[in-house]
Amino acid sequence: MTVNQTAPAPSRQRRREANSINPGMISRRRKGSPYPYWFYLPAAAIYTVLFLVPTFASFFFSLTRWTIFNATFIGFGNFVQFFQDPGLSTGLRNTIIYAILTSGLKVVLGMLFGVLLTSKMIARGFLRSVLFFPVLLSSIGVGIMFSVFMDPDKGIINQVLSIVGIQGPSWLADPHWALLSIAFVDVWKGVGLATVIYIAGIVSIPQEFYEAARVDGASPTKCFWNITIPLARPATATVIILSLIGGLRSFDLIWAMTQGGPGFASDVIASVIYKQYEAGFYGLSTAGNVVLFVIITAIVLPLSIFLNRKEVEQ
Repeated sequence: MTVNQTAPAPSRQRRREANSINPGMISRRRKGSPYPYWFYLPAAAIYTVLFLVPTFASFFFSLTRWTIFNATFIGFGNFVQFFQDPGLSTGLRNTIIYAILTSGLKVVLGMLFGVLLTSKMIARGFLRSVLFFPVLLSSIGVGIMFSVFMDPDKGIINQVLSIVGIQGPSWLADPHWALLSIAFVDVWKGVGLATVIYIAGIVSIPQEFYEAARVDGASPTKCFWNITIPLARPATATVIILSLIGGLRSFDLIWAMTQGGPGFASDVIASVIYKQYEAGFYGLSTAGNVVLFVIITAIVLPLSIFLNRKEVEQ
């Protein structure tokens, strides 16, 4: 008795199915069916109406002197007038300082809190909630609350400092402290979001790396510098980009606490734009918005490409 050891031949049914495929159908499959692209249309329509049209309209109205009833084309006159504004140089400098300071503190504190709140500690979930709670608050409400807390005479911050013998400054009335005080409040409010992003990045690191490092005798400090920081790079890039954009376009918290004062000490570009809009210079304020858009794009876009390229190379 002999046994056939060869592989089984394909069934007749499969051969018929293979031969029945139309070459045109194969060509369409290779090109991709147009059906899924129709799903983009509703989102594209909404994006066009709500974002693209207002953006290009802003570019157009920045070249005009306009009111709600008419618009007169004046070319780049609004931009020339905007850059001649004495408060613009102060606002631009304050905007850069504010964005770098708040972004840097959110990255450092977010990383430290992220490492702390992913460790085995008591009441970890409760502490995460407490740290994230300020993110849920209104910026205007936070600004008003800290304006009361930072009152030089009756504020709770200076009263606490006086208990330990420290004379607190006029946080919001002193030109040297006003912008720093607002930046501190911004960090207090936004560090919870940075921490959540870092927690997501840290818990995604495989524990095998830490276990292998411990077997080799690595200390927690070396694990932090050689494992946590490099592998949490995507979270760091996200926090930097989000914090920097938020810092460059920050307005509501600053306006609620100082309205750009004292003098122009805490003025940023957004508050300068609002003041011009409040005075009825709509074309001028629109040109300011375009300038702010260009500044944010010029800073954030190359930085995002650089950070993402480093991430890919890693």
